[in-house]
Parts: sequence; C-alpha cells; structure tokens
Amino acid sequence: MIYLQRKAVSSRRVRSIGWENNTLEVEFKNGDIYHYFNLPEWEYNAIMSSSSKGSEISRIDKIYLYRPIG
Repeated sequence: MIYLQRKAVSSRRVRSIGWENNTLEVEFKNGDIYHYFNLPEWEYNAIMSSSSKGSEISRIDKIYLYRPIG
C-alpha cells in the first residue's frame, strides 16, 4: 500500500490530506483513506484553501475517480 505524505487539516470529517503526481489522498476521521485520481494541483490548492474541506471532498466525489486504500 502506498501512502502519500499528508498534512493535518481542520475539519469535522477529514483528518489529513496529501497530494502528489495528480493523486489526492484523504484520511477521514473515521480511519478511512481514499485516493482520488487525475486530480490537478489547482484542485488540491482549492481544497486546502477552503474553509470546508468536507464540502470540497463531497464536490470532487462527483468529478474524479476514487477508491479506498486503507
């Protein structure tokens, strides 16, 4: 299993977020970890600068392919 280096974030749903080579990794507070694929850096920056990380993750769920990894 490959894990990316993640940064802790302030969110009710999300514990940490990482991005590398167009793959976003999200660790949720319930322990689930997901990879989102082909996600450009500008989307990562938008998520990280948002005041609601959970809402941004819900938004990208409808746009990018993702799968659980942990």
